Amino acid sequence: MSLFASVSPPLSEERLELRDAVRSFLARHPDAPWVRFAAELGVAGLAVPEEYGGAGCGMAEAAVVCEEIGRALSPHPYLQTAVLAVEAIKAAGDRAAMARLLPGIVEGTVTATVLLPGDAELVLDGDRLTGIARYALDGELVLAYAGGVLLEAAPSSRTPLPTLDQTRPLTAFAFDAVPAVRIGSGSAHERVRDLAVAALAAEQVGGADRCLETAVAHARQRHQFGRPIGSFQAVKHKLADVLLLVESARSAALAAARAPLEELPVRAAVAGSYCTEAYLAAAGENIQVHGGTGVTWEHPAHRYFKRATSDAQLLGTPQAHRARLAAAAGL
Repeated sequence: MSLFASVSPPLSEERLELRDAVRSFLARHPDAPWVRFAAELGVAGLAVPEEYGGAGCGMAEAAVVCEEIGRALSPHPYLQTAVLAVEAIKAAGDRAAMARLLPGIVEGTVTATVLLPGDAELVLDGDRLTGIARYALDGELVLAYAGGVLLEAAPSSRTPLPTLDQTRPLTAFAFDAVPAVRIGSGSAHERVRDLAVAALAAEQVGGADRCLETAVAHARQRHQFGRPIGSFQAVKHKLADVLLLVESARSAALAAARAPLEELPVRAAVAGSYCTEAYLAAAGENIQVHGGTGVTWEHPAHRYFKRATSDAQLLGTPQAHRARLAAAAGL
């Protein structure tokens, strides 16, 4: 329970129940397989239309799950499967593909990933795909944007990558003139990326909030000179600054998750920039408050810092998001 009162817009009763269910499950079953997490909670299909077995909700509900995944540092492939892949398939507008691909995602029997333009070097020649994605989120079903369309293609090879952040597995995919199935238009890839940025921002808020909680708890318990270190003004100011960052980031993430489509590009860029830097700051200050303990392998503080650092390169850096804002403002 946070030491400070939240100043962010409150969640609805239904979203609070969803948050509590996901948080409880991740606390009780941190190593549960993806299929159990998806099937038992029904979260993989939150943004899937009801006719394909989903809940027919939207990004606002998916963002609730993302925040809890970020808070728990869960390695579940929710971002790439339940957000990126689902939104890409929906945006392609191919009803046959939706009927074929979405039910497996809803049931948790399929994980998926999407290779966005600029994140992979791919060439489509007729119905054959060639190229490489050097750093990609992992998934069994691989969808890729190339040649102006969304494609389903089985890679020639998958190479798991050694990463500093072990909570976010990355894979290199290679395609050697493999058959590619066209599943619709690829014109909506920018919207798909923006929705993924909004989801990632929610994850970052969850991680940053957990960093604040653990820092506050340690500041209450750790004593120096006969008093809790949280009673020292310097530590109080440090934690107050982190609180401001976390609550501002939460507001930015909620605005992106709830944005109408016409406002999504700007709100996603704001969230992508602010939430990334807020998470980095919160993770760093958490280590500072913990002192030497915060950099030991046994303490989780370093894991949050690594996740924050890797997230800063995923789906665009803060500088890239600000460049988009500048372009939108005509600067």
